[in-house]
Order: sequence, then C-alpha cells, then structure tokens
Amino acid sequence: MTESENPSVAKRRKFLVVADGTPESEVAIHFASLRAQHTNGVVTLLAVLGPPDTAGHWLGVQNIMREEARAEAEAVLHKLAAHVNDYAGIIPELVIREGRLADELLKFIDEDKDIAILVLAAGTGREGPGPLVSLIGSSGFRIPVTVVPGTLTDEAIHALA
Repeated sequence: MTESENPSVAKRRKFLVVADGTPESEVAIHFASLRAQHTNGVVTLLAVLGPPDTAGHWLGVQNIMREEARAEAEAVLHKLAAHVNDYAGIIPELVIREGRLADELLKFIDEDKDIAILVLAAGTGREGPGPLVSLIGSSGFRIPVTVVPGTLTDEAIHALA
C-alpha cells in the first residue's frame, strides 16, 4: 500500500528554499531547517541555472558551459545540504532546474504537491528585498510564503523557528 493509499501515513511537508548562493539564502536555509526539524518536515533546496546564452556560441561550447554550471550548482547544493544537516539533522532534497528563476520556481511548486511552504529571506542591500520577494506579491502562489529578514542572527533564527 502506498502512502497516498494509506491515510494513516502522514506526508511530511516540504519547506522549499531557493539556493542562490546569497547570504540571505543561507538565512532562509537555516530558518527552514529548524522549522522542518520542529514540525517533522523536509527541506528542499532548489537551484535554478539560467537559460543558456545562445548568442554566437557553438553547440559544443554551450554544452560545456551547461555542464560546468550544473557541476558548480551541485557543489553548492551539497555544501548547503551539509549546513541543513548540521542545523537540524535533516538530509534535504536537492533539485536543479534550468530556465528563468521565477518561471522554474512557480513550475516546481505546481509540480510537487508536497511543498507546503516557500521560505525566502529578504535582501539586505539598497536594491530592495530581492526579485523573489518582490515576485510573491504579484504571482498567485498556491502555498504560503515565509519571508524572513536577511539580517537575522543565529540566535534570532533559533528563537523564531
């Protein structure tokens, strides 16, 4: 009997974090890890590779660039996965997509019905809260979004989560 056939088996809700390498994403990962730990959830780290640059590159060069970008994303995800494990003793789900960040994020949320919460950290620079935080006001997300300040300290994260 599968999980979906057995109502007594509870699904573990997923906390989705976009792993873009910014200091703010590390704050979001830390917060999501502790929330997942306290609620018996799972952390999913999503990396999105930008669309390939097709301006004048040969197909072979594009493929090499794509492979290098994927290898770099995998290395970053594995490093961040170790952080999730250190923070909360959770082995996260790692996902790499290719395309425009906003489009891939929305598609992924629609495809994975176990994603319960998107966790973002607001940018700390003069540029504003960041493109994803700005996106949530204009897009119809089917899940709640938690936006944490990108300047939260570890102590504050522990107190909140």
